[in-house]
Amino acid sequence: MNKYVNLPFEKDAAALLNAGDYVYLTGTIYTARDAAHKRMFEALEKGEKLPIELNNNVIYYMGPSPAREGRVIGSAGPTTSSRMDKYAPSLLDLGLKGMIGKGRRSKEVKEAVMRNGAVYFAAVGGAGALLSHAILSSQVIAYDDLGTEAVRRLEIKDFPAIVVLDARGNDLYETAAQAYCRE
Repeated sequence: MNKYVNLPFEKDAAALLNAGDYVYLTGTIYTARDAAHKRMFEALEKGEKLPIELNNNVIYYMGPSPAREGRVIGSAGPTTSSRMDKYAPSLLDLGLKGMIGKGRRSKEVKEAVMRNGAVYFAAVGGAGALLSHAILSSQVIAYDDLGTEAVRRLEIKDFPAIVVLDARGNDLYETAAQAYCRE
């Protein structure tokens, strides 16, 4: 079943999604990859303010390619989420409600998703050029020196994703595989 989701999330809205739901996301999200996560984590350790408001927001694990003429962003496909697993639980505990990426997540991330009523979405890897069409604007807001790994604010409309991990701990990577296992 397709669901249309506005972002940032309204109170408890992330917890209503189910693993396996096909969703179209509209609103504001932020991008951050490895280097940006490391820098945000270091800022937290120093007691500094983060460059983005985490509460009810979503981070997309993506670093775009340069925009072609007439486009707001280049290819915008997801990166492997597990590289952010050591940082994700802390960010979820601070109010982050969603993450978009690809691939499995650690036990610690799954526990933090459940503890915080959050959700993990998968975007289709290899479809970055198509995904970029759902991005209406892109603005670097922090860590410009990181180039493609800078933190960006994206305005998106009907960005396609799949709920992979829901707030109850259901994991589509596990349940989908079980459907094909022989007993």
